[in-house]
Amino acid sequence: MTNQAAQEGTRPKPVLEAISISKSYGHHQVLHEVSLDVNPGEVVCVIGPSGAGKSTFLRTLNRLEVPDAGEVWVGGEPMGFKLVDGKLHELSERYLCAQRARTAMVFQHFNLFPHLTALENVMEGPVRVQKRNSDEVKEEAVEWLKRVGLEDKVHHYPSQLSGGQRQRVAIARAVAMKPLFLLFDEPTSALDPELVGEVLDVMTALATEGRTMLVVTHEIGFARQVADRIVFMADGAVVEEGPPEQVLNSPREARTQQFLQRVLA
Repeated sequence: MTNQAAQEGTRPKPVLEAISISKSYGHHQVLHEVSLDVNPGEVVCVIGPSGAGKSTFLRTLNRLEVPDAGEVWVGGEPMGFKLVDGKLHELSERYLCAQRARTAMVFQHFNLFPHLTALENVMEGPVRVQKRNSDEVKEEAVEWLKRVGLEDKVHHYPSQLSGGQRQRVAIARAVAMKPLFLLFDEPTSALDPELVGEVLDVMTALATEGRTMLVVTHEIGFARQVADRIVFMADGAVVEEGPPEQVLNSPREARTQQFLQRVLA
C-alpha cells in the first residue's frame, strides 16, 4: 500500500475512495488497479458479468479481502491503517473491526446468526461492537424491523423466515450500525424471483432517504431507477461508468454494449 495521499496531507472529499486496487489469488489476478469514489448521499450500482471481480472489489473496501496494492479511504481515513505524522501504520484486528463498523455490508447469503432472533441479529453489532446502550439499541432495532415490514417477525429465528425476510433483517442490521455508507453484494441473487421485489423495495426506500450506497447487482431495472451512477466492470477492471441513461442506453464501450445486449435481450 502506498501512502501518497497521506504524504500529500489531503483528505479525500468522497465518503469512500478506492485508489488503484489490485488483488490476485495465486497466479490469477482478479482486480487490476480499480479506482472508484462514492460521494455522500450517492447511490452507485456496479454491474457486469460473473467473474468480473465485482464482489471481490466490494470486499476489499472494508478489508474482508486485503488488497495486494492500492488504498481505500473511508470518511477521510485510510482503511486498515492509522495515519500518524504523515505515515501509515497498519491496524491490529481489534482496531480494524472498530474501523470496519463505519461501513455496513449486506451479503448475498444473508449471513445472519442462526441462533439469534431477528431482533437479536439487528442488536448484535451496535451492542457488541459499538458498545452502545442495549435498551436504546433495542428500541431502534424494533423500529428498523418495522420499517422493513417485519414487525411481526421480531422474535423469529432465521430458520423461520423466508429468504426475502432474512435479507430484510440483514438490511435492518446493516442500517442499525449507523454506517457512513452501505455495501450490498448482489443482495437478491440468492432469492426466489417472487421475493426479489420486497428486498428491492426496501433498498429503494433507503436510496430515497439519501443513504450512501454502493450496490453490486444484476438487477438492471433497479440500477436504472435508483442509481446516480452505474459502473460496468469486466475482467477485473472498470470499463465504463456514468449516469444510468448514458451507460444503459448509449454505452460507449464495446464490452459494455455486448453485456447489455445479452442481459436486456
